Amino acid sequence: QVQLVESGGGLVQPGGSLRLSCATSGFALDYYGIGWFRQAPGKEREGVSCISRSGASRDYGDFVKGRFTISRDNAKNTVYLQMNNLKPEDTAIYYCARRAGRRYDCRMTVDEYDYWGQGTQVTVSS
Repeated sequence: QVQLVESGGGLVQPGGSLRLSCATSGFALDYYGIGWFRQAPGKEREGVSCISRSGASRDYGDFVKGRFTISRDNAKNTVYLQMNNLKPEDTAIYYCARRAGRRYDCRMTVDEYDYWGQGTQVTVSS
């Protein structure tokens, strides 16, 4: 069955870095775009980044401002999110998700994603 498993979260000081991984199984990753989303307590889930099935198209939330980089390694069935210069407001549960429909572009519309991981907690605090 389709599975996405996030890892790499944790506690980091402001200004620090983390690399999140999204390990996928049960489907051919190279046919699908993948997105990263986050949800903080009391807030709606928001798009962090997405990458198209080929990797040629990538997008980021406005709040990222050059701090995060998304990448994919189809041979390893894994998508990564490198997060640098983390801020306390980045604290949230981070989820990866598969974009439905084998589309070629990249969009961070929550309703367009059909399978989700369980999430990994990222806490930025001194």
